[in-house]
Amino acid sequence: MNMNEVNPFIFREYDIRGVMDRDLTPELFRDMGQAFAAHLRAECHRESLSVAVGRDGRLSSPVLSAALIEGLVKGGLDVIDVGLVPTPALYYATHHFETDAGIMITGSHNPPDYNGLKMLRTEKPIFGAEIQALHRRLVARNVPEIAGGRSRQLPVLDAYVDRIAQDFKPGRECKVVLDCGNGATGTAVEALVKRLPGVKAEVLFAEIDGRFPNHHPDPTEPRNLQAMAARMREIGAELGIAFDGDGDRIGVMDDTGRILWGDLLLILFARAVLESQPGAAVIGDVKCSQLLFDAVAQAGGEPILWKTGHSLIKDKMKETGAPLAGEMSGHLFFADRYYGYDDALYAAMRLLELVVARPEPLAARLSDLPVAHASPELRIPCEDEQKFVIMERVLEKLRAEGADLSDVDGARVRVEGGWWLLRVSNTQPILVVRAEAQSETALERILAKVTVILEAEGVAFPDWRA
Repeated sequence: MNMNEVNPFIFREYDIRGVMDRDLTPELFRDMGQAFAAHLRAECHRESLSVAVGRDGRLSSPVLSAALIEGLVKGGLDVIDVGLVPTPALYYATHHFETDAGIMITGSHNPPDYNGLKMLRTEKPIFGAEIQALHRRLVARNVPEIAGGRSRQLPVLDAYVDRIAQDFKPGRECKVVLDCGNGATGTAVEALVKRLPGVKAEVLFAEIDGRFPNHHPDPTEPRNLQAMAARMREIGAELGIAFDGDGDRIGVMDDTGRILWGDLLLILFARAVLESQPGAAVIGDVKCSQLLFDAVAQAGGEPILWKTGHSLIKDKMKETGAPLAGEMSGHLFFADRYYGYDDALYAAMRLLELVVARPEPLAARLSDLPVAHASPELRIPCEDEQKFVIMERVLEKLRAEGADLSDVDGARVRVEGGWWLLRVSNTQPILVVRAEAQSETALERILAKVTVILEAEGVAFPDWRA
């Protein structure tokens, strides 16, 4: 393949992501497999190396998986093909089979024509500089063919579900609706709920179908939770849990019909974890509510504001020893009783465990929090070639103005009565905006200021209440 034809923007901060037949081809994935094999050998300094490979339910995933495995074998690796699984089941497979690395073929929450790769080695995510190193290796055609590689198909799903279920502590009965959105979680979710005593579960859209015929499997979009909400009302369920397309993000609706975003879920989990690990660090990404960081401190923990991105969060957890981390978007990471990666099925089990442990419903657990008025996560279309340029210009202006600024990931700006955030998405051609305030009036004022800032850069700000 002519590497000069490869779109460099598919090599993102913490994964590889692009559109099938435009950015991604089987030929590219075969070469990617050989490049990964050479990279792994250079990093691990050993000849005999193994890698687990999984794929999600997208229509393009089988052909891309076959091509990737062909390249990995040509690169001399021992490949364990675990088949169609959620992304966290692939992560689990690297523990279960004790492989040196893992690769997941997935388009995550992107539209159906997207796909990509998430990669790790020896329990360390591959991101940033390592992904760019893979890109350079491809462009330089430094993809040697080495004899001795082989591929085996070994199932992991039953062992993965058993591992999650073994942590569950039964309590009272709980009626729950779970929405798989026709993503890769369906088979595993149906198997999991059968292993949780007292959980009366109804599973929606469990059939794995890469066309996503019922709704897109992205639980950060409220419209994608409508079917779950309707079924909760019909059967009187006190909890709804939705999963994204590859099973590493969760969306939750409580007994009042309120959507609990990842930062509020993290407050619930942090309070429980800090009871057994007082003083522990809890990491939240830059999109999280200030309520989270205040609640962690009040519970005796150390709140850490950090960058958005599953690989970046996992790396920070290892650096700080934090037992818990999360993102507003629903990635939740447990190193408490688990492996420290983002696993929506494990998070669902832990949430059910919290609910059944006490008689009061979930909404009551958060009733002590102050009222905060927040915008949703606003995703503003912006071409990949322009979004980083605009972000840097905005940062320069804010610094020149002496703004009360955290630039750990984009710009999180503290202002009177609240804060606002502008950052670049590392997975899509968009800019992300979020704001939070102590009153509706303050929120309107803050977002009006953000509107002026973006319009000065030629970016149209959306109607955030639409």
